[in-house]
Amino acid sequence: MSDQEYDVTPDPAVLQKELQEGWDNRGKAPANAPNLFELVDSDLEGDEFEGKRMVMNFGPQHPATHGTLRSVFTLEGETIIHTDPELGYLHTGFEKLGEHMTYQQWVTVTDRMNYLSAINNNVGYAVAVEDLLQIEVPERCQVLRVIMCELSRISDHILCLGLQGMDLGAFSVMLWAFRQRERIYDIIEAVCGARLTTSWTRIGGLMRDVPDFFEDQVYTFLEDFPKLIEEYNTMLTNNRIFVDRLVGVGVLTKEDALSFGVTGPIGRASGVDFDVRRDNPYLGYDRFEINVPVHEEGDCYARYLQRMREVESSLDIIRQALAVLPPDGPVDHPDFKLSLPEKDAVYNDMESLIHHFKLVMLGHGIRPEADTAVYRATEAPCGELGFFMYSDGSDHAYRLRIRPPSFYNYAVFPSLSEGSMISDAVAVLSSLHVIAGELDR
Repeated sequence: MSDQEYDVTPDPAVLQKELQEGWDNRGKAPANAPNLFELVDSDLEGDEFEGKRMVMNFGPQHPATHGTLRSVFTLEGETIIHTDPELGYLHTGFEKLGEHMTYQQWVTVTDRMNYLSAINNNVGYAVAVEDLLQIEVPERCQVLRVIMCELSRISDHILCLGLQGMDLGAFSVMLWAFRQRERIYDIIEAVCGARLTTSWTRIGGLMRDVPDFFEDQVYTFLEDFPKLIEEYNTMLTNNRIFVDRLVGVGVLTKEDALSFGVTGPIGRASGVDFDVRRDNPYLGYDRFEINVPVHEEGDCYARYLQRMREVESSLDIIRQALAVLPPDGPVDHPDFKLSLPEKDAVYNDMESLIHHFKLVMLGHGIRPEADTAVYRATEAPCGELGFFMYSDGSDHAYRLRIRPPSFYNYAVFPSLSEGSMISDAVAVLSSLHVIAGELDR
Protein backbone atom coordinates (compact mmCIF):
# COMPACT_ATOMS: atom_id res chain seq x y z
CA MET A 1 0.00 0.00 0.00
CA SER A 2 1.57 3.32 -1.10
CA ASP A 3 1.91 6.50 0.92
CA GLN A 4 -0.21 8.34 -1.64
CA GLU A 5 -3.35 6.49 -0.50
CA TYR A 6 -2.97 8.13 2.91
CA ASP A 7 -2.80 11.68 1.60
CA VAL A 8 -5.76 13.46 3.22
CA THR A 9 -4.70 17.03 2.38
CA PRO A 10 -7.91 18.82 1.25
CA ASP A 11 -8.19 20.49 -2.11
CA PRO A 12 -7.89 24.27 -1.49
CA ALA A 13 -10.72 24.99 -3.91
CA VAL A 14 -13.07 22.54 -2.22
CA LEU A 15 -12.16 23.88 1.23
CA GLN A 16 -12.82 27.46 0.14
CA LYS A 17 -16.24 26.43 -1.23
CA GLU A 18 -17.22 24.69 2.06
CA LEU A 19 -16.13 27.68 4.13
CA GLN A 20 -18.15 30.04 1.94
CA GLU A 21 -21.25 27.84 2.20
CA GLY A 22 -20.86 27.71 5.96
CA TRP A 23 -20.58 31.50 6.12
CA ASP A 24 -23.65 31.97 3.93
CA ASN A 25 -25.69 29.57 6.10
CA ARG A 26 -24.57 30.97 9.45
CA GLY A 27 -27.39 30.94 12.04
CA LYS A 28 -29.26 28.20 10.19
CA ALA A 29 -29.64 24.74 11.70
CA PRO A 30 -28.16 21.85 9.70
CA ALA A 31 -30.64 19.85 7.67
CA ASN A 32 -30.23 16.78 9.89
CA ALA A 33 -30.37 18.68 13.21
CA PRO A 34 -33.20 17.64 15.60
CA ASN A 35 -36.07 20.09 15.84
CA LEU A 36 -36.31 21.60 19.32
CA PHE A 37 -40.01 22.18 18.75
CA GLU A 38 -42.52 19.41 18.62
CA LEU A 39 -46.24 19.07 18.09
CA VAL A 40 -48.04 18.34 21.35
CA ASP A 41 -50.92 15.97 20.71
CA SER A 42 -54.31 15.89 22.34
CA ASP A 43 -53.13 14.12 25.49
CA LEU A 44 -53.29 17.55 27.15
CA GLU A 45 -56.98 17.37 27.90
CA GLY A 46 -59.11 20.27 26.69
CA ASP A 47 -56.36 21.86 24.64
CA GLU A 48 -57.13 22.66 20.98
CA PHE A 49 -53.95 24.53 20.06
CA GLU A 50 -52.54 23.18 16.78
CA GLY A 51 -49.29 25.12 16.61
CA LYS A 52 -45.81 24.24 17.75
CA ARG A 53 -44.78 24.16 21.37
CA MET A 54 -41.46 23.81 23.15
CA VAL A 55 -40.58 21.48 25.99
CA MET A 56 -38.12 23.01 28.48
CA ASN A 57 -36.38 21.87 31.66
CA PHE A 58 -36.82 24.08 34.71
CA GLY A 59 -34.14 22.90 37.13
CA PRO A 60 -32.37 21.27 38.79
CA GLN A 61 -29.61 23.62 37.57
CA HIS A 62 -31.84 26.71 37.57
CA PRO A 63 -30.88 28.96 40.54
CA ALA A 64 -34.52 29.20 41.71
CA THR A 65 -34.72 25.40 42.13
CA HIS A 66 -31.64 25.37 44.41
CA GLY A 67 -30.21 22.26 42.79
CA THR A 68 -32.82 19.80 44.06
CA LEU A 69 -36.04 20.30 42.07
CA ARG A 70 -36.88 19.70 38.42
CA SER A 71 -39.98 20.46 36.39
CA VAL A 72 -40.62 19.97 32.69
CA PHE A 73 -42.55 22.86 31.14
CA THR A 74 -44.52 22.69 27.91
CA LEU A 75 -44.48 26.23 26.56
CA GLU A 76 -46.48 28.21 24.07
CA GLY A 77 -44.22 31.17 23.63
CA GLU A 78 -43.38 32.12 27.21
CA THR A 79 -46.67 30.85 28.60
CA ILE A 80 -46.59 27.58 30.54
CA ILE A 81 -49.23 25.20 29.18
CA HIS A 82 -48.29 22.11 31.19
CA THR A 83 -46.02 21.41 34.17
CA ASP A 84 -44.65 18.00 35.02
CA PRO A 85 -42.69 18.04 38.32
CA GLU A 86 -40.12 15.30 38.84
CA LEU A 87 -38.87 14.06 42.20
CA GLY A 88 -35.85 12.02 43.10
CA TYR A 89 -32.93 14.46 43.21
CA LEU A 90 -32.44 14.16 46.97
CA HIS A 91 -33.59 10.63 47.73
CA THR A 92 -32.70 9.33 51.18
CA GLY A 93 -35.12 6.58 52.19
CA PHE A 94 -35.89 8.12 55.60
CA GLU A 95 -38.88 5.90 56.30
CA LYS A 96 -37.09 2.61 55.64
CA LEU A 97 -34.14 3.76 57.73
CA GLY A 98 -36.58 4.29 60.58
CA GLU A 99 -37.71 0.68 60.28
CA HIS A 100 -34.14 -0.60 60.75
CA MET A 101 -32.85 1.81 63.42
CA THR A 102 -33.85 2.05 67.08
CA TYR A 103 -36.20 4.82 68.13
CA GLN A 104 -33.38 6.86 69.68
CA GLN A 105 -31.00 6.33 66.75
CA TRP A 106 -33.48 7.67 64.21
CA VAL A 107 -33.55 11.11 65.89
CA THR A 108 -30.42 12.06 63.95
CA VAL A 109 -32.12 11.19 60.65
CA THR A 110 -35.00 13.60 61.28
CA ASP A 111 -32.50 16.48 61.09
CA ARG A 112 -32.06 15.79 57.40
CA MET A 113 -35.72 16.08 56.37
CA ASN A 114 -36.22 19.83 56.68
CA TYR A 115 -32.62 20.79 57.28
CA LEU A 116 -33.57 24.47 57.73
CA SER A 117 -35.54 23.71 60.90
CA ALA A 118 -34.08 20.48 62.25
CA ILE A 119 -35.30 21.02 65.82
CA ASN A 120 -38.94 21.05 64.70
CA ASN A 121 -38.38 17.63 63.10
CA ASN A 122 -36.64 16.30 66.23
CA VAL A 123 -39.43 17.47 68.50
CA GLY A 124 -42.23 16.30 66.19
CA TYR A 125 -40.79 12.79 66.06
CA ALA A 126 -40.11 12.68 69.81
CA VAL A 127 -43.67 13.78 70.60
CA ALA A 128 -45.02 10.99 68.37
CA VAL A 129 -42.91 8.28 70.05
CA GLU A 130 -43.82 9.62 73.50
CA ASP A 131 -47.48 9.33 72.55
CA LEU A 132 -46.80 5.75 71.48
CA LEU A 133 -45.19 5.09 74.88
CA GLN A 134 -47.93 7.08 76.67
CA ILE A 135 -45.45 9.16 78.64
CA GLU A 136 -45.18 12.90 79.29
CA VAL A 137 -41.94 14.83 79.59
CA PRO A 138 -41.29 17.25 82.51
CA GLU A 139 -42.58 20.82 82.32
CA ARG A 140 -39.15 22.41 81.90
CA CYS A 141 -38.47 20.12 78.96
CA GLN A 142 -41.80 21.06 77.35
CA VAL A 143 -41.21 24.80 77.63
CA LEU A 144 -37.62 24.55 76.36
CA ARG A 145 -38.84 22.56 73.38
CA VAL A 146 -41.44 25.26 72.65
CA ILE A 147 -38.84 28.04 72.79
CA MET A 148 -36.38 26.23 70.56
CA CYS A 149 -39.09 25.22 68.07
CA GLU A 150 -40.29 28.81 67.75
CA LEU A 151 -36.73 30.06 67.28
CA SER A 152 -36.25 27.42 64.60
CA ARG A 153 -39.55 28.48 62.98
CA ILE A 154 -38.35 32.09 62.83
CA SER A 155 -35.06 30.95 61.31
CA ASP A 156 -36.90 28.95 58.64
CA HIS A 157 -39.35 31.74 57.80
CA ILE A 158 -36.82 34.56 57.51
CA LEU A 159 -34.57 32.45 55.30
CA CYS A 160 -37.56 31.62 53.09
CA LEU A 161 -38.34 35.34 52.80
CA GLY A 162 -34.71 36.14 52.08
CA LEU A 163 -34.50 33.50 49.36
CA GLN A 164 -37.81 34.71 47.94
CA GLY A 165 -36.31 38.16 47.60
CA MET A 166 -33.11 36.75 46.10
CA ASP A 167 -35.00 34.71 43.50
CA LEU A 168 -36.75 37.91 42.39
CA GLY A 169 -33.59 40.01 42.31
CA ALA A 170 -33.31 41.51 45.83
CA PHE A 171 -29.99 39.92 46.82
CA SER A 172 -29.30 42.16 49.84
CA VAL A 173 -32.38 40.86 51.67
CA MET A 174 -31.00 37.33 51.55
CA LEU A 175 -27.78 38.52 53.21
CA TRP A 176 -29.79 40.27 55.96
CA ALA A 177 -31.78 37.08 56.52
CA PHE A 178 -28.62 35.00 56.86
CA ARG A 179 -27.21 37.51 59.34
CA GLN A 180 -30.19 37.08 61.68
CA ARG A 181 -30.36 33.35 61.10
CA GLU A 182 -26.77 33.05 62.29
CA ARG A 183 -27.78 34.75 65.54
CA ILE A 184 -30.41 32.05 66.06
CA TYR A 185 -27.80 29.43 65.24
CA ASP A 186 -25.56 30.95 67.92
CA ILE A 187 -28.31 30.17 70.45
CA ILE A 188 -28.76 26.65 69.09
CA GLU A 189 -25.01 26.05 69.19
CA ALA A 190 -24.85 27.20 72.81
CA VAL A 191 -27.61 24.71 73.66
CA CYS A 192 -26.43 21.58 71.85
CA GLY A 193 -23.07 22.29 70.18
CA ALA A 194 -24.40 22.06 66.61
CA ARG A 195 -25.88 24.64 64.25
CA LEU A 196 -27.63 23.02 61.27
CA THR A 197 -28.35 19.38 62.14
CA THR A 198 -28.89 19.50 65.88
CA SER A 199 -30.07 16.08 67.16
CA TRP A 200 -30.92 17.95 70.36
CA THR A 201 -34.09 16.08 71.29
CA ARG A 202 -34.21 12.64 72.87
CA ILE A 203 -37.17 10.33 73.31
CA GLY A 204 -38.43 11.32 76.75
CA GLY A 205 -36.39 14.51 77.06
CA LEU A 206 -33.36 16.42 75.80
CA MET A 207 -29.70 15.66 75.28
CA ARG A 208 -28.95 18.12 78.11
CA ASP A 209 -30.29 21.20 79.83
CA VAL A 210 -29.63 24.68 78.44
CA PRO A 211 -26.68 26.77 79.72
CA ASP A 212 -27.12 29.38 82.45
CA PHE A 213 -26.91 32.31 80.00
CA PHE A 214 -29.62 30.88 77.72
CA GLU A 215 -32.42 33.17 78.82
CA ASP A 216 -30.28 36.32 78.56
CA GLN A 217 -29.17 35.27 75.08
CA VAL A 218 -32.78 34.76 73.93
CA TYR A 219 -33.98 38.05 75.49
CA THR A 220 -31.20 39.92 73.66
CA PHE A 221 -32.28 38.34 70.39
CA LEU A 222 -35.92 39.32 71.02
CA GLU A 223 -34.88 42.94 71.53
CA ASP A 224 -32.73 43.16 68.40
CA PHE A 225 -34.69 41.08 65.93
CA PRO A 226 -37.55 43.56 65.15
CA LYS A 227 -34.98 45.65 63.23
CA LEU A 228 -34.98 42.94 60.54
CA ILE A 229 -38.77 43.20 60.19
CA GLU A 230 -38.37 46.93 59.59
CA GLU A 231 -35.71 46.23 56.95
CA TYR A 232 -37.97 43.70 55.23
CA ASN A 233 -40.86 46.16 55.18
CA THR A 234 -38.61 48.86 53.72
CA MET A 235 -36.99 46.67 51.09
CA LEU A 236 -39.81 44.30 50.08
CA THR A 237 -43.26 44.91 51.57
CA ASN A 238 -43.65 48.34 49.98
CA ASN A 239 -41.36 47.76 47.00
CA ARG A 240 -43.37 48.34 43.82
CA ILE A 241 -41.38 45.90 41.69
CA PHE A 242 -41.53 43.14 44.33
CA VAL A 243 -45.25 43.67 44.92
CA ASP A 244 -46.08 43.68 41.19
CA ARG A 245 -44.20 40.38 40.76
CA LEU A 246 -46.31 38.71 43.48
CA VAL A 247 -49.80 40.22 43.66
CA GLY A 248 -52.30 38.12 41.73
CA VAL A 249 -49.66 35.51 40.81
CA GLY A 250 -50.02 31.84 41.74
CA VAL A 251 -53.44 32.18 43.35
CA LEU A 252 -54.38 29.13 45.47
CA THR A 253 -58.03 29.17 46.46
CA LYS A 254 -59.23 27.94 49.82
CA GLU A 255 -61.11 25.07 48.16
CA ASP A 256 -57.99 23.93 46.28
CA ALA A 257 -55.85 24.23 49.41
CA LEU A 258 -58.25 21.96 51.31
CA SER A 259 -58.45 19.56 48.36
CA PHE A 260 -54.65 19.22 48.13
CA GLY A 261 -54.25 18.96 51.90
CA VAL A 262 -52.07 22.07 52.07
CA THR A 263 -51.43 23.28 55.62
CA GLY A 264 -49.14 25.71 57.40
CA PRO A 265 -48.45 29.24 56.15
CA ILE A 266 -49.42 28.37 52.57
CA GLY A 267 -52.82 27.05 53.63
CA ARG A 268 -53.42 29.95 56.01
CA ALA A 269 -52.49 32.41 53.24
CA SER A 270 -55.44 30.93 51.31
CA GLY A 271 -57.93 31.28 54.16
CA VAL A 272 -57.51 27.86 55.82
CA ASP A 273 -57.71 28.78 59.51
CA PHE A 274 -55.88 25.77 60.95
CA ASP A 275 -52.83 25.52 63.19
CA VAL A 276 -51.88 22.30 64.97
CA ARG A 277 -50.46 24.21 67.96
CA ARG A 278 -53.88 25.75 68.63
CA ASP A 279 -56.32 23.14 67.30
CA ASN A 280 -54.54 19.97 68.49
CA PRO A 281 -52.10 21.27 71.11
CA TYR A 282 -49.00 19.46 72.31
CA LEU A 283 -46.16 20.37 74.71
CA GLY A 284 -48.51 22.67 76.60
CA TYR A 285 -49.14 25.03 73.69
CA ASP A 286 -52.69 25.44 75.00
CA ARG A 287 -51.33 27.52 77.89
CA PHE A 288 -50.18 30.26 75.47
CA GLU A 289 -52.16 32.84 73.55
CA ILE A 290 -51.35 32.00 69.93
CA ASN A 291 -52.12 34.59 67.29
CA VAL A 292 -52.80 32.68 64.06
CA PRO A 293 -52.83 35.18 61.17
CA VAL A 294 -54.90 34.27 58.12
CA HIS A 295 -55.03 35.86 54.65
CA GLU A 296 -57.73 35.27 52.06
CA GLU A 297 -56.00 36.27 48.81
CA GLY A 298 -53.99 33.07 48.32
CA ASP A 299 -51.42 34.63 45.97
CA CYS A 300 -47.62 34.83 46.29
CA TYR A 301 -47.81 38.18 48.07
CA ALA A 302 -50.25 36.79 50.65
CA ARG A 303 -47.82 33.93 51.33
CA TYR A 304 -45.05 36.49 51.85
CA LEU A 305 -47.17 38.53 54.28
CA GLN A 306 -48.30 35.36 56.05
CA ARG A 307 -44.76 34.38 56.98
CA MET A 308 -43.98 37.94 58.08
CA ARG A 309 -46.94 37.88 60.47
CA GLU A 310 -46.09 34.39 61.71
CA VAL A 311 -42.58 35.52 62.63
CA GLU A 312 -44.13 38.18 64.87
CA SER A 313 -46.46 35.56 66.38
CA SER A 314 -43.51 33.27 67.18
CA LEU A 315 -41.68 36.12 68.90
CA ASP A 316 -44.72 36.61 71.14
CA ILE A 317 -44.91 32.87 71.97
CA ILE A 318 -41.22 32.87 72.97
CA ARG A 319 -41.82 35.78 75.35
CA GLN A 320 -44.74 33.92 76.95
CA ALA A 321 -42.71 30.72 77.23
CA LEU A 322 -39.77 32.47 78.89
CA ALA A 323 -42.19 33.91 81.44
CA VAL A 324 -43.39 30.44 82.53
CA LEU A 325 -40.08 28.56 82.16
CA PRO A 326 -39.35 26.78 85.47
CA PRO A 327 -36.02 28.01 86.86
CA ASP A 328 -34.81 24.47 87.37
CA GLY A 329 -35.98 20.88 87.34
CA PRO A 330 -35.46 17.73 85.28
CA VAL A 331 -35.51 17.77 81.47
CA ASP A 332 -35.85 13.98 81.05
CA HIS A 333 -38.54 11.46 81.89
CA PRO A 334 -37.65 9.78 85.22
CA ASP A 335 -37.99 6.22 83.86
CA PHE A 336 -34.56 5.54 82.35
CA LYS A 337 -35.79 2.33 80.81
CA LEU A 338 -37.48 4.67 78.31
CA SER A 339 -35.28 7.77 78.22
CA LEU A 340 -31.52 8.13 78.20
CA PRO A 341 -30.02 9.49 81.44
CA GLU A 342 -27.97 12.69 81.25
CA LYS A 343 -24.29 12.33 80.43
CA ASP A 344 -23.14 13.65 83.81
CA ALA A 345 -25.21 10.96 85.51
CA VAL A 346 -23.79 8.28 83.20
CA TYR A 347 -20.25 9.25 84.18
CA ASN A 348 -20.94 9.46 87.92
CA ASP A 349 -23.84 7.11 88.76
CA MET A 350 -23.65 3.33 88.35
CA GLU A 351 -27.39 2.84 87.80
CA SER A 352 -27.45 5.50 85.07
CA LEU A 353 -24.43 3.87 83.45
CA ILE A 354 -26.25 0.52 83.40
CA HIS A 355 -29.36 2.06 81.82
CA HIS A 356 -27.26 3.80 79.18
CA PHE A 357 -25.34 0.58 78.46
CA LYS A 358 -28.51 -1.46 78.05
CA LEU A 359 -30.31 1.12 75.87
CA VAL A 360 -27.37 1.88 73.60
CA MET A 361 -24.59 -0.69 73.75
CA LEU A 362 -26.65 -3.86 74.13
CA GLY A 363 -29.29 -2.66 71.69
CA HIS A 364 -32.22 -3.34 73.99
CA GLY A 365 -33.64 0.07 73.11
CA ILE A 366 -37.11 1.37 73.75
CA ARG A 367 -39.75 -1.30 73.27
CA PRO A 368 -43.33 0.01 73.01
CA GLU A 369 -46.17 -2.42 73.55
CA ALA A 370 -46.76 -4.72 70.58
CA ASP A 371 -49.64 -4.13 68.16
CA THR A 372 -49.93 -0.44 69.03
CA ALA A 373 -49.97 2.41 66.53
CA VAL A 374 -49.96 6.18 66.70
CA TYR A 375 -50.24 9.16 64.36
CA ARG A 376 -49.07 12.45 65.84
CA ALA A 377 -48.80 15.77 64.04
CA THR A 378 -47.00 18.95 65.04
CA GLU A 379 -46.89 22.41 63.44
CA ALA A 380 -43.62 22.58 61.50
CA PRO A 381 -42.60 25.79 59.70
CA CYS A 382 -43.86 24.45 56.35
CA GLY A 383 -47.10 22.96 57.71
CA GLU A 384 -48.43 19.85 59.42
CA LEU A 385 -45.60 17.37 60.04
CA GLY A 386 -47.02 13.99 61.01
CA PHE A 387 -45.53 10.63 61.98
CA PHE A 388 -47.34 7.29 61.82
CA MET A 389 -45.70 4.41 63.66
CA TYR A 390 -46.73 0.82 64.25
CA SER A 391 -44.97 -1.19 66.94
CA ASP A 392 -44.46 -4.94 66.96
CA GLY A 393 -42.82 -4.87 70.39
CA SER A 394 -39.24 -4.60 69.09
CA ASP A 395 -36.79 -1.73 69.59
CA HIS A 396 -37.61 -0.18 66.21
CA ALA A 397 -40.81 0.71 64.39
CA TYR A 398 -42.33 -2.08 62.30
CA ARG A 399 -43.81 0.60 60.02
CA LEU A 400 -42.87 4.27 59.91
CA ARG A 401 -44.55 6.75 57.60
CA ILE A 402 -44.15 10.51 57.47
CA ARG A 403 -46.54 13.24 56.40
CA PRO A 404 -44.06 15.89 55.18
CA PRO A 405 -45.64 19.30 54.46
CA SER A 406 -43.40 20.09 51.48
CA PHE A 407 -44.70 17.01 49.64
CA TYR A 408 -48.21 18.46 49.69
CA ASN A 409 -47.06 22.01 49.04
CA TYR A 410 -45.11 20.99 45.93
CA ALA A 411 -48.16 19.15 44.60
CA VAL A 412 -49.91 22.47 43.93
CA PHE A 413 -47.03 23.86 41.85
CA PRO A 414 -48.32 22.54 38.48
CA SER A 415 -51.79 24.05 38.88
CA LEU A 416 -50.35 27.38 40.09
CA SER A 417 -47.77 27.68 37.32
CA GLU A 418 -49.85 26.53 34.33
CA GLY A 419 -51.19 29.48 32.38
CA SER A 420 -48.55 31.86 33.75
CA MET A 421 -45.26 33.14 32.36
CA ILE A 422 -41.90 31.47 33.02
CA SER A 423 -40.87 34.35 35.27
CA ASP A 424 -44.05 33.86 37.31
CA ALA A 425 -43.10 30.22 37.94
CA VAL A 426 -39.99 31.46 39.76
CA ALA A 427 -42.15 33.65 42.01
CA VAL A 428 -44.59 30.80 42.66
CA LEU A 429 -41.92 28.25 43.55
CA SER A 430 -40.09 30.63 45.88
CA SER A 431 -43.34 31.39 47.72
CA LEU A 432 -44.00 27.65 48.31
CA HIS A 433 -40.63 27.15 50.05
CA VAL A 434 -40.26 23.49 49.05
CA ILE A 435 -37.56 21.58 50.95
CA ALA A 436 -36.44 18.64 48.84
CA GLY A 437 -35.44 16.60 51.89
CA GLU A 438 -39.13 16.30 52.73
CA LEU A 439 -40.07 15.14 49.22
CA ASP A 440 -37.97 11.99 48.79
CA ARG A 441 -38.40 10.26 52.10
